[in-house]
Amino acid sequence: MIDVAIVGAAELEGEALLELMQERAFPVGELHLLADDDSIGQSLPFGARNLRIRAAASFDFSRVALAFIAGAGLGPAAREALLAASCDVVDMVGALGQQATSCLLPGINDATLAERCPPRRLRCPMPTSVALVTVLAPLARLQTLKRLVVTVCRPVSVRGRSGVKELARQTAELLNARPLEPRLFDRQVAFNLLAQTDEPDQLGHGAAERAFAEELTDLLGLPQLQVSSTFVQAPVFFGESLSVCALFDAPLDIVGAYAALDMVEGLELVDSPDYPTAVGDALGQDLVYVGRLRSGLRDASEVNLWIVSDNVRKGAALNAVLSGELLIKDYP
Repeated sequence: MIDVAIVGAAELEGEALLELMQERAFPVGELHLLADDDSIGQSLPFGARNLRIRAAASFDFSRVALAFIAGAGLGPAAREALLAASCDVVDMVGALGQQATSCLLPGINDATLAERCPPRRLRCPMPTSVALVTVLAPLARLQTLKRLVVTVCRPVSVRGRSGVKELARQTAELLNARPLEPRLFDRQVAFNLLAQTDEPDQLGHGAAERAFAEELTDLLGLPQLQVSSTFVQAPVFFGESLSVCALFDAPLDIVGAYAALDMVEGLELVDSPDYPTAVGDALGQDLVYVGRLRSGLRDASEVNLWIVSDNVRKGAALNAVLSGELLIKDYP
């Protein structure tokens, strides 16, 4: 049994993390729920107990062996205290930055752990990267992957509870024929699609799109991989949907691709003419779903497919728990 701290326990990812830790019987001794926002003082259930959320800024992280960061509101004082402590860290939201952490996707680049000296500070990939790499990694072992064109339909839950509340509010306003005033998003998101999800740089690329490309090349071990992505804000509460066009260096046998994907743990292959959806299939599940797998119309080196995944449970919380299980495997 090990003592654990969760910073941002009241966030969507934090609550999903708590749920999965219970389901998977994670060997928790003392569990400390922490925050740096107005959730301090709230209580959350864990097993037969209700645990109160305390201030992260005043917590002594040397009391725990493992800390999860599940919320983006990690203040400067808590960040310094966490970095000064000797506990291992699983950063689910990139709060510590790339320089202080190594990106880990269990089952893909587990060797990353051996390259890190204690304390080991790991960063979870974006949920979008988790879903796509789960599908592409086995295909990239069949043929060398040269180029990706990806359209990502992101749910409002990528903005946390405030995103969920904003879509619910906008929907209610419109259905009741009341004037709509966008707040969190720069325009109406309910019953609409927004062509960008964050502020673009001088070349027109959003920060999430750039981070996505960097993570893919890193996790797949393909530094020369060309990645083109468009992140679209969809009027969906939970669950990401990805339309993917992958170009390989030679024709890819679709039958072999089906066979390779069918053997991947944590992946569900949906055969044509059926296809998966985020709400109907992925929501609340620990699986990545892939369907509409097909060759290009005029190029057998091109493969098109459709991927859906629960961004909070599968993409964030489960990846964090699996990372934690890898970390504690060698604990005395």
